[in-house]
Amino acid sequence: ILVFAKGAKLKEAEEAGANFVGSEELVEKINGGWLEFDSVVATPDMMAVVSKVARVLGPKGLMPNPKVGTVTMDLKTVITDLKKGRVEFRIDKAGIVHAPFGKVSMGKEKLVENFKSLSDQIVRAKPSSTKGHYILSAYISSSMSPSVAVDIASFYEA
Repeated sequence: ILVFAKGAKLKEAEEAGANFVGSEELVEKINGGWLEFDSVVATPDMMAVVSKVARVLGPKGLMPNPKVGTVTMDLKTVITDLKKGRVEFRIDKAGIVHAPFGKVSMGKEKLVENFKSLSDQIVRAKPSSTKGHYILSAYISSSMSPSVAVDIASFYEA
């Protein structure tokens, strides 16, 4: 977790468990090609600094955003949530959900557990006006591999 902050917020981010904390010096490292972090958090006063690396962070989905809670003054809560494994999922216009739920290195049991948790959250988010089955099909894939169909009958058991 990388945090852009200054003043007292630097110390708060370090105490909360952020891996990298700073401001202008981090911009220089990122522009130099350094991307050894999974999430970026920033305080609102640092967004002018962060905007200098927007062209690098944006396409990778790492740009801090107030809508997802990564631009905040409450760094401790956000960093704690990210450390616990908080994941945002997005839905495109066609109703397709895009969400990471693990890494290949995690092992089969953990990946299955994470996938079940993600699917439960999607089903819980079903609007009350929607009738019938909410998930019609499911496919998973790693970053650069063909997708594999998932048996969706397990979503509707019990």
